[in-house]
Amino acid sequence: MLKKDAVYLGTSDKPEYLKLKYANRHGLITGATGTGKTVSLQIMAEGFSAAGVPVFCADVKGDLSGIAVKGEAKDFLIERANNIGFSDYELSSFPTIFWDLFGRQGHPIRTTISDMGPLLFSRLLDLNATQEGVLNIAFKIADDEGLLLLDLKDLRSLLVEMATRAKEISAIYGYVSTASIGAIQRALLILEQQGAENFFGERALNITDLMRTDNEGRGFISVLAADELMQSPRLYSTFLLWLLSELFEELPEVGNPDKPRLVFFFDEAHLLFNEAPKILLKKVEQVVKLVRSKGVGVYFVTQNPVDIPDSVLAQLGNRVQHALRAYTPKEAKAVRVAAETFRPNPDFDTEEAITNLGVGEALVSTLEKKGVPSIVGRTIMRPPSSRLGPITVSERKQIIANSPLADIYDETIDRHSAFEVLQKRAEQRQLDELRQREREDREREQYGRMRRPRTGYEDIFRDDRPTKRSRSRKRNYRRQSATEAAVKTLARTVARQLGRSLVRGILGSLKRGL
Repeated sequence: MLKKDAVYLGTSDKPEYLKLKYANRHGLITGATGTGKTVSLQIMAEGFSAAGVPVFCADVKGDLSGIAVKGEAKDFLIERANNIGFSDYELSSFPTIFWDLFGRQGHPIRTTISDMGPLLFSRLLDLNATQEGVLNIAFKIADDEGLLLLDLKDLRSLLVEMATRAKEISAIYGYVSTASIGAIQRALLILEQQGAENFFGERALNITDLMRTDNEGRGFISVLAADELMQSPRLYSTFLLWLLSELFEELPEVGNPDKPRLVFFFDEAHLLFNEAPKILLKKVEQVVKLVRSKGVGVYFVTQNPVDIPDSVLAQLGNRVQHALRAYTPKEAKAVRVAAETFRPNPDFDTEEAITNLGVGEALVSTLEKKGVPSIVGRTIMRPPSSRLGPITVSERKQIIANSPLADIYDETIDRHSAFEVLQKRAEQRQLDELRQREREDREREQYGRMRRPRTGYEDIFRDDRPTKRSRSRKRNYRRQSATEAAVKTLARTVARQLGRSLVRGILGSLKRGL
């Protein structure tokens, strides 16, 4: 029943397999709440892991964590395995690494603001076009002047610097209003209150740590704790999109491998596309289209196929469709659209079958020879080998402690970055202003002593106007200021030349290369 070159999904009138050779052609798991989407994700992740393919998935409800421990021999699972002829069914655990943006239920997972880039960060802050333009200028200044934007305090410091130098920056990069800077600052405050300060910083995630295998050659399953993260849906969707873009930018081309290098499950995928601007949707479409050549398979998990834009949906060749309900005209139309995406089976009506599927049943169509979709099959999905439901707190702690990444990401690193550089600049400006005031005070005091010879009418004819010599000193001081400005301009020019060596990818994230 099990095959080395395919993942066994279940049985219709024949065993249904997802061939590893076509697994990087992406896929879709859909169905109403409670119809078995999470279990389908679980058995697919198990199959990929057993085939030596690492997996990344988000645990939205908390019950996917059971994949890390051996399942229990429950009667209904054994009965299902017997009914579909799954003679190879065995209970097993799978190598798992737990992650958590907040660092409470897994290893902290972080990136830097510079790495994320202006496009995704604007999406995260929900900025309008004008505010997004100002944020783009901020990133450009950071690149040009060699300022590292690692965490939120770095970006705040840069925005304060931009407000201080608004006239100069507007002349070089375009108009920067204090109102837009204030709006971005307020959005940063909201983001911080949602817990995002834990996500931005170092040590930043190394993509290769998502692509590990254990001593038996099984792929590690990276499970992101997302039950708390889902309270901030924009942060959740932007994070997963950033991670997908990182995989695209950093991994080398591999063409058409015999099996994927990584399979990426994007649960609650509708959050990615809700209210997303057209420019972002276009870039998402481009990333999904091109990332398969990097050996990455992307599987969107959502309630309904209509949640996915047509341009992206057309690229998803492997489909698992659980039951949908048609209680309203809108729902009926969604069922019809879902049915039309399958290659028809003459033995049943696809549209009718979608509304009549039981829990654990699904319509399955996967890519076969030459990438042609198979005829849709009404399939009883196989039972999982790992535990159905969540693990205990103590089990999670033990798995985290024994993780191959233990102690690597748990400590926060705060190195010299934009905050420290700009703080030093501000202190230097204050010192320069203080010295200038002291010089002016000394000059005024000197002018006061340079009076005419005393004739008894000093108070009447006092002349406090600066002498020719003192005016010359003032001119010299102005020339000195111009020289200092020239030096600063030269320094910025050099930094700008260095900044040009920084390259950003499709979604604006910083390209480093492996």
